[in-house]
Amino acid sequence: MARVVVTGGAGFLGSHLCAALLDRGDEVVAIDNLVTGSVDNIDRLFAQPGFTFVEHDVSNYVWVAGEVDTVMHLASPASPIDFERIPIQILKVGGLGTHNGLGLARAKGAKFFLASTSEVYGDPLVHPQPETYWGNVNPIGPRGVYDEAKRYAEAMTMAYHRHHGIDVRIVRIFNTYGPFMRPDDGRAVSNFLVQALEGKPITVFGDGSQTRSFTYVDDEIRGFLALLDSEVTSPVNIGNPDTQQTILQLAHLAIEVTGSSSDIVFEPLPVDDPAQRQPDITKARELLGWEPTVDLRDGLERTAAYFRTKLAP
Repeated sequence: MARVVVTGGAGFLGSHLCAALLDRGDEVVAIDNLVTGSVDNIDRLFAQPGFTFVEHDVSNYVWVAGEVDTVMHLASPASPIDFERIPIQILKVGGLGTHNGLGLARAKGAKFFLASTSEVYGDPLVHPQPETYWGNVNPIGPRGVYDEAKRYAEAMTMAYHRHHGIDVRIVRIFNTYGPFMRPDDGRAVSNFLVQALEGKPITVFGDGSQTRSFTYVDDEIRGFLALLDSEVTSPVNIGNPDTQQTILQLAHLAIEVTGSSSDIVFEPLPVDDPAQRQPDITKARELLGWEPTVDLRDGLERTAAYFRTKLAP
């Protein structure tokens, strides 16, 4: 058993992580300012022993009374619509929030786990992307607020590891989807499934030839825990290379799994939208013994079932 602080604990990934930690017997303190998270995501957890929720912005000083074994820093808006809506908050939680989380871990003698992202690779010139690739990022573009916040967070995490001896883990997350996503978060999976379920035209940006690799949330959280329990202190990709799809292929698959009659419409491509994204997970396979198991159709069907319930009047 361990006592784990999860920042962003009421968010999409954070809520799943809190549930997984509780299921294995850990005590969890979830912290979230509810800017993009929701108490609805963690309603089912309040009745479980060992779960505590604190509404707080981790860009401000963070303190948790009592012993803490691990700080898992997931707090950050992570959807494309957030990059233009709340860019300063994204930069602050990536910088100040990471600093505050590391400060808590140092004060408690705790392990620190950083949820980073495949966005650190930017619009990659190497494909698929191994952890050794340094990326191709526009630091002043609209996406830069998220890309650079996470790159800075990784740099700060490794500085604390080297300078203060903090035991750290860094996961680079690839396009994760599943229940508890926001229906209006602007990501491809949620956009397409919600539009299909509502019978609205499905919006594809550009010609839809850009590729992504989609990871079902259960696989992603298993990867988190495998990394957490390992001794690996350098970044590790956790994603599903076998699900690489063009965005247009994903749109057609969303129509199929929902039985929708929606048409597909095309809109201009956003600035700095990556042309391709696929993880090299050799490191995760060899060092963590982890690999994904949920195929894309199955994952989309599970996610569509969640959205049907969420959208029901």
